Parts: sequence; C-alpha cells; structure tokens
Amino acid sequence: MILKAPLLASRTWGSKSLLKSSIKSSYQQLIRTLATPAYKGSSILSGFSDENAHKLVDVSKVLVIGSGGLSIGQAGEFDYSGSQAIKALKEANKQSILINPNIATNQTSHALADEVYYLPVTPEYITYIIERENPDGILLTFGGQTGLNVGVQLDKMGVFERYGIKVLGTPIKTLETSEDRELFAKALKEINIPIAESIAVETVDDALKAAEEVGYPIIVRSAYALGGLGSGFANNAEELKNLASQSLSLAPQILVEKSLKGWKEVEYEVVRDRVGNCITVCNMENFDPLGIHTGDSIVVAPSQTLSDEEYHMLRSAAIKIIRHLGVVGECNVQYALQADGLDYRVIEVNARLSRSSALASKATGYPLAYTAAKIGLGYTLPELSNPVTKTTTANFEPSLDYIVTKIPRWDLSKFQHVKRDIGSAMKSVGEVMAIGRTFEESFQKAIRQVDPSFVGFQGDLFENLDDTLANPTDRRWLAVGQALLHENYSVEKVHELSKIDKWFLYKLMNIVNMQRELEGVGSIKKLNRDIITRSKQLGFSDKQIAHAVNSTELEVRAKRKSFGIVPFVKKIDTLAAEFPADTNYLYTTYNASTNDVTFDEHGTIVLGSGVYRIGSSVEFDWCAVSTARALRESGERTIMINYNPETVSTDFDEVDRLYFEELSFERVMDIYELEQAQGVVVSVGGQLPQNIALPLQNNGAKVLGTNPEDIDKAEDRHKFSSILDSIGVDQPAWKELSSYDDAKSFANKVGFPVLVRPSYVLSGAAMSVIRNEGELEAKLLNAAKVSPDHPVVISKFIQGAQEIDIDAVAYQGKVLVHAVSEHVENAGIHSGDATLVLPPQGLSPVIMGRLKDIADKVAAAWKITGPFNMQIIKNDVSDNDVETELKVIECNIRASRSFPFVSKVLGVNFIDVASKALLGTNVPEPVDLMQKQYNYVATKVPQFSFTRLAGADPFLGVEMSSTGEIASFGKDKQEAYWTAMQATMNFHLPMPGSGILFGGDLTNENLGKVAANISELGYKFYTASQPVADYLKKYVHADESIQVIEFPKTDKRALREIFQKFEIKCVFNLAAARAESLLDEDYVMRRNAIDFAIPLFNEPQTSLLFSEALNNRIGEKVAAQKGGKVVIPSEVKRWSEFIGGKPV
Repeated sequence: MILKAPLLASRTWGSKSLLKSSIKSSYQQLIRTLATPAYKGSSILSGFSDENAHKLVDVSKVLVIGSGGLSIGQAGEFDYSGSQAIKALKEANKQSILINPNIATNQTSHALADEVYYLPVTPEYITYIIERENPDGILLTFGGQTGLNVGVQLDKMGVFERYGIKVLGTPIKTLETSEDRELFAKALKEINIPIAESIAVETVDDALKAAEEVGYPIIVRSAYALGGLGSGFANNAEELKNLASQSLSLAPQILVEKSLKGWKEVEYEVVRDRVGNCITVCNMENFDPLGIHTGDSIVVAPSQTLSDEEYHMLRSAAIKIIRHLGVVGECNVQYALQADGLDYRVIEVNARLSRSSALASKATGYPLAYTAAKIGLGYTLPELSNPVTKTTTANFEPSLDYIVTKIPRWDLSKFQHVKRDIGSAMKSVGEVMAIGRTFEESFQKAIRQVDPSFVGFQGDLFENLDDTLANPTDRRWLAVGQALLHENYSVEKVHELSKIDKWFLYKLMNIVNMQRELEGVGSIKKLNRDIITRSKQLGFSDKQIAHAVNSTELEVRAKRKSFGIVPFVKKIDTLAAEFPADTNYLYTTYNASTNDVTFDEHGTIVLGSGVYRIGSSVEFDWCAVSTARALRESGERTIMINYNPETVSTDFDEVDRLYFEELSFERVMDIYELEQAQGVVVSVGGQLPQNIALPLQNNGAKVLGTNPEDIDKAEDRHKFSSILDSIGVDQPAWKELSSYDDAKSFANKVGFPVLVRPSYVLSGAAMSVIRNEGELEAKLLNAAKVSPDHPVVISKFIQGAQEIDIDAVAYQGKVLVHAVSEHVENAGIHSGDATLVLPPQGLSPVIMGRLKDIADKVAAAWKITGPFNMQIIKNDVSDNDVETELKVIECNIRASRSFPFVSKVLGVNFIDVASKALLGTNVPEPVDLMQKQYNYVATKVPQFSFTRLAGADPFLGVEMSSTGEIASFGKDKQEAYWTAMQATMNFHLPMPGSGILFGGDLTNENLGKVAANISELGYKFYTASQPVADYLKKYVHADESIQVIEFPKTDKRALREIFQKFEIKCVFNLAAARAESLLDEDYVMRRNAIDFAIPLFNEPQTSLLFSEALNNRIGEKVAAQKGGKVVIPSEVKRWSEFIGGKPV
C-alpha cells in the first residue's frame, strides 16, 4: 500500500477563485507584516500591482549562466534545468545568450540557446560578454552553486547596476540571505521558524570556542559551498581543529552547529510567484537519517513515514519561509524532524534549482525549472498551464499514486587512499530514480539501475558489519541486506545500529521473506503463477528469481510469459486520477491490472545513458537526445528508455514516449514486445546499452546499425586483435591470459611495463599498468576477479608515445565523417582524463592520411553502420612519418564521450549523420572534414572532483578519474587551453608576486623546463627539499631565488599555515609514479594542493603548455586587474563566430 502524500486539503491555495484582488491584497499585507526592517527581501515585489508587474521584467535579451564542468555535487541536473529555462525563454520570444564551457551538454546547442559562449563562468568573463552583448536580463538560479556565487559577486561589483541588467526571479538579496548562514538564521528567527543553533566563525580558534558553547558533537558547514563541500562532523576538539582548518581554506566563513544526527531528514520543493501564490510541488523523505548529505542519501517521494500532522506542519513552515525570504521561482527547504515527536529544525534553504529539484520534477511530472523561468519573466502560477499534464494550471499541487526511490551512485573504488565514509559532504557522482507502486518494487528496481551487477536487494561481505551499519559508507544498503538476508538480524537490531526508520526495514523484510520462499521452492519446475506474480510485485527480476531457484534468466522469462505474466504500463498520473491526465511519461509495474496506453505507434526505441558515473556522463545524454531529435525529424515515432533524473533525455517533450525504466535486457525486451517497436538504437548511450545488444538480437529484437555479433568482435579483445592482424592494422604486442606463469614469461619477453585489461570494460575499469613481477602477481588476481566469464588480455605498454582519438560515423562499412583529436598528455593517461586538441596541431598530412586509412579499414572489417571511436598510439621510432608506428589500442563501435566535442568544434553533428545511417534514409555522401582549413582551435580539458574525495591521490593513470569536461575555443592551441583551464571549477590563476611550489621526478628535464618558462615573471619559487632546489637552479634565471620550505607531512594545520605564509598559489608536481605511502612527499604536496583549493599541475605535457601560456598571457591579466577601460580578450567570441554559423 502506498501512503499518498496528503496534499488535497491544501488544494485551495491553487484555486483561481481565491486570487481575486481582495485576497491578493491581504496576501500582500501578510507579506508586508512578515517583513521586518531587519530583512527586506520579502517586501521587494509586493509593491507591484498586476498592470505594471509584467513591465517589471520587460526584457528582450537574457543572459543564462550555466554551471560549467560536471563535478561531484553539481552534475547533469543543471543541464536539464538550464535547458528547460532556455525553452521557457524561447516560448516567451526572448533571445537567450548562454555562457557554459561544458561542451558535452544539451543546452550548449543552437537548437536551444540563440548564442553560446564556451568561456569560464567567472565575473571577469561574464563582464566581457555583457560588454559585447548588452543583455537586459540575467538568470542566475539555473547554473547551480556556480551561477549563484558568480551572481552575488557581480552584484557586489556593481556590474548589474552599471549595465542596467535585471536579475530575473529570486532577488540577489534573497540569494545572499539563503547563502549567508548568519543572515539566514536572523531572517528565520523573525518568523519563529526553528533552525539548528549555530555560530558563524572565520578562524579555527573561534570555531573551537563556538563548539564549547554549542556542545559536542557538532557539524561544521561552510557558507557559499556546493553539495556540503567543506562540511563534516566532529566529536571532539582534535577532530574539529583538522576539519575547520580544511573548511576555512575552501570558504571564508564556516558555521559551527549542534549535530542532530539520527533525526529524520525531509525536503519540500516549493514554488512561489511574484504575487505570493505558493504551492509545494513535492515532499521527499530520506531513507537514511540526518547526517548524510541529501545527495548521498537514498530518498523516497512522497514521504512514507510522516503523519498527516507532521506533513502539514512542515508544509506550512516551507510556505512561510519562502514568502518571508521573498523567493520568486523555485526553492528547496530541508528539515531535520525528530523521529518520535513534533520537534523540527530547518537545515537549509536553496533559493535556486538544485539536484533535488531535478528529482522532484521527474518524480511528479511538474516541470519546476520551466515554471521557475516563466515566473522569473513575471507570469503568475494561475496564468501558466502545466505542460506535462495539459489539463491543469501550474498552480495545482501534484498528488501521486506511485512511489519513487532515488539511490546515489558512487565510484569511490576508482581512487587510491580514498575514505569511503559518507556524511555531510557529498561524494556520489550520479543518481538513479525508479518508479513503482510499492516501496519494495521501486527500491529493487533502483538498486539494479545503480549497477547491472546488482540483481536486487542483496548483501555483501563486511569485515565489521555492525560498524558499517552504524557508520555509513557508500555500501550501507548492502550492509542492511547482509544483516537481514544472511545474518538473521532483527529489524530492531538494524534500526538500533543504523537509525533507519523501522517502516523501511519492515518493507525490506517483505523482500527477504519472498527471497526465502523462492529458495524454498528450489527449482523452476515448481514455480507457479502465484509465486511468480507475488515476487514480481515486490520488484524481483527474472535473473533474481533464477538465482533463487537455480535456473537461468531466459528460462524464468519463458515460464513467466507462459503464465501470461507481463508488466503493465502506467502513465505518471500526478493528479492521482482525480482529473484525466494526458502524459507520455510512462513506467512499468506488476501492481496493476490494466495498461494506460494503447500500443499502436510502433516507435523506434533509443536506449539512454543510464546512471552518470566516471566514464559515462552527460555526453551520452547529448548523444541520446540528438538521436531522438534526428529520428523525429525523419518522421519516426520515438521511445526513450532511461532512468536518470538528471538528464534532458528524460524531459517529457523530447520524445513521443518516455519510459522511466531499467536498461536491463529483461525490461528493454518487455517494452520492445509491448510496443511492437520498429527497432532499437544501442549505440548512443555508452557502454550500458551496448552490453545488452547481443541478447536483445538473439531474442528477436531488431538492433539498428552495426550487427551486435560484429560489436562483440570489437569488445572481445581476442577477436578484436585477430581481425586487426588480418587487415594489416598494427597494434601493441598482446596475449590472452589463463595463468600467472604465462603472464610472467610474456612480460619478460616484451619487457615491462605491460598493460593488463579484462574484456568488456567501461572507462578503464580494472585496467592496470604493471612495472615489475611483484606488481604483476598482485594485480593479476585483482583483474581476473573483474569478469570471470571473459579472459584477461595483457599487452606491451608503450611509454612516451602520443595518443590520438578518432571519432567517426560509417554506413555499411564506409566512413562518412571522421574527426582526429590529438592528446596533449602522453599515452598512459585515460582518454577521458586527457586534454584533447581539435583540429590537431602537431600531425603531418602523411600521418593524417594514414589515420584515415586505418579508420576506413576498421569500418570495412567490422561492417560498421553508425558511430564508432578508436584510440591510436603514435610512436615516433624515426623522423620519417611513413615509418612512425601507429598502433590501435581500442575500438568502440558506439558513440564515444568525445562525440559532442567533435560535433560542436567541426560544426557537423556526427549523431545526426549516424541517425541517418542507422535508418538508411537520406544518408549523406562521405566528406573528409580533416582536409578543411580551420582558423581556430578548441581544447577539451578534464574537470576533476578530487576536493570531494578526501585522501584520494590526484595522480592520473589508465583508470579514469575525471567527473566532467570543459572546452574552449581560441585562435591557437595555447589560447584555447589557457581559457579552458580557467573555466575548470574553482580555478584561481596564480598572479605574479605569489608563490609556486615545485616537486616530482628529477630524472628528466620536464620540471626544469616548466620553471624556466615562468622564471622572471615575478613569482616566488619554493620546494620541499634541497635536491629539488638544486635541480631547479640549473634551469631558472641566475637572479631567481629558490627557497626550501619546511614541509610537515602529518600536520595539516601547520602545512596550511605554511602555504598561507608563503602565499603558495600553484603547485607543479611531476612525480614519476603513484605514491606507495601516505607519507610520500609528492603525495602530500598533491593532496594538500587539492585540499587548500590551489591549482595543481601533475602531468608533464600540460604543465609545459600551461607554463608557456602563463608566460605569454599573465601580463594581460595584470593589466585587466588595474581597471580602466575594459579590453575584451581575443578568446571572447560567440561559438557561432568561431565556427561560422549555427549548424549544430
């Protein structure tokens, strides 16, 4: 049974009859009384009557601030919310100018924004754009914390006033109040709303004093920070000292407040327009008790364990808060609620679109970002219709007859030395959302969406199970599963340890009991209609049932279908069937008796990207959306399957039918059969859809494009290498492994280092470079564990070579378009972490011709139709380009993460070409884009999130570790790279006069050349040891002094004081290999550069490129800082100016 959120009693807020002027004026009176002189935010808009209110936002050209590169805490949800805002501006006939250097996003397409700038989201560059474009309005609340912070800075600098720009939506004063913890506390006290008692401090000593006053345990939060960055718990003064010193290096002010760990955490999404109409769109409850950042919590919507009284108490408080603060648009209120009483505290208010608002939009079918943008333009809620339901106004609160579960996805295992605990600072890289009609169904679906290796609710082995239950890590739900399924813990015991509400635990026991019942049945022959139906209603997958009865997934599927048991398709009916809702927004369930749709469209299915993770992110969402748009333009009906709430592909207006569903073989096949689809596209959603291509085809689905059997020949390393040999394409020496002894003899024959990799990997998972026999023995056991069904391949690793990416589209084995991007870094750094340059600047016509030849041979050999990508090693064995070795190291017969980059840089949409190839209609003639002359260069640089991953070593290798990407254009490689680096998150250019710290490998010239490039620019040079200082003296100008500073490796606070004392603003650390120990000097240097928010360059080629750029360009920055006339740098141009039009 689902507890429907009790929203109906409050419906009258939304009825139009209430909005007659008498009541409107009493609304406004209420607002005025709430606003005391201490806080003016709420009274700003109440002085406008309807006639001139629309004139209040009479704008024609609006600057939209994007969020930049995807990072932990600020990911794809801002592509979704920004895209919706731009759609709303388009509808209102407003011109949109977007600044967002994240080239992989959907919003940075001319199909949406009128003009795009791929530039840093900083006050400096936004001012240049304002100077060029003269916008009269600006939207700040759709670009995450980045957009909000930069807006507050620009306001303080007087830029909006100087250029006459209106801030649309929530006023700056309100944004400041919600972000500045002290102002926030003051504003809420005025309306008697309880908040967690806290004291704002700016030094470590004050923090310690404040803690004495508040009493331990305490939580530290930092102001103006994203996703709880710099926050954490401290149980005593020692813990607080370390935490406060790190937090204060990331933010100027921190808050010391009493910890309410163990209380429930509840969120409300609220919308308010300029005349004071308010509705709560969605309320959500965290499965985990307070103490875990909401982005790292399992969340259910609507709330399940709140009483009617608790629900309405918090709803009323949320409306009171949003009115008093004067929010115009969308706002998210987070509460701590006492587990067994009516006491509550407001934890925080986000007066902007957040990750939770993307989740709420997808959970309720209420387009929050779109509505917030319209409200920002001056519309009121009753004037707007809800574009999803089409039958209600936007002033109507959704009510749900289903339940949604969100589970985060972490990738912590990719990092060395990382701490796996989860708490008040967010560490997850993505999230999934599942829809069901019971909690059990929704929860089990969500678990499988997080990773296909999970079959459903399950356990895992833990060294200390009780400790993991009491102190949460990213594997906490597995610990709950282990306790209930395998260790016979009672609900009471799990609740005592974890403080997870018993309601959830009793529901999970229903799954446990079903699992035991299935195991009791023991064989597929004994499965009857009743037990299959009941297990499906609790969210069991065919594979999960098969495990329990010692059978196979396909046998269970056949048995289930023989009983006529298939899922029902339901619409997201957010009116809980009170009004007819016409939506194309669908999910499947076994807890129903009828379908809500008829299956007569026979559309083409596009499989989306699934959960964002390291290696598969928003770039695949761009590919999926571009495919759907191209199919629609070709007259096809489109069906999208995806379950990621952060995406544009799961926006209701992108496709004809949207299934918010698992991307498993079982579910895709169910939908394919129900819809009697024309075909299915598996090549645009990354690795996840690719992995089910063969089973789909073997069971009767028509897979569009390259035959899955041919795809398998590229995924299986053995088949892949054999085909390359047969077509005369070179590759590094390799061998298939079955035993350690064979591996050892091969490695000794070709010479170390070697690369070990399993078949079917995503973004280098479990790939390792091995440098000696000891490592080989240790790592091999590890890599073999990854995929027991697929053997492991070992190959010669070529050091010091250059890596090249080829992205291409073919039709029936013939290449139609291709792009060649060169890596700045040497081979050995994962292509997702590499800096790409396009068009390439260092490859001769001979090499370019040979690369095209390889692409042609590969396309023909694999009979490719659709997108593909290759990575090639260029090893200069001689000066003669004809003899230079070009070795293929990888080929993916699908779109790659660089498809949006190459499409947008070259001005040709590769996915558009691929879609025509997949359909076989209007296929364009082949064209060699690399023969054209381009008068610009673009570089794509990685966005890392090491700040979030406490302890992780920021050292790059064959395992991918970046969470996003940034791209910028320029007249040459150096200008493009200079701009792109400044666009990475929280990058602060080191200015002359500040200190630069050097360290790393002294056996080559790299570090010396970097120092030589920036010698005589006015920087102070420091090292942590005498040998580095002696080495550098050989390279820098004779007058340059190099000081060896004290470097305490174990005392973070002392180290921070040293960094401050010497004003160290940049670190170059070019270590030869990853650190073995936490006391390694280079590791401590790298890690603390990250912790103290200082730019870190840890790879030779990019360090050299940046040092050259610094030498050439820092003078301009110094001049700009002195003020005077605004001189716009040459890189500040529209994307359409660089590529000469708007083809993409």
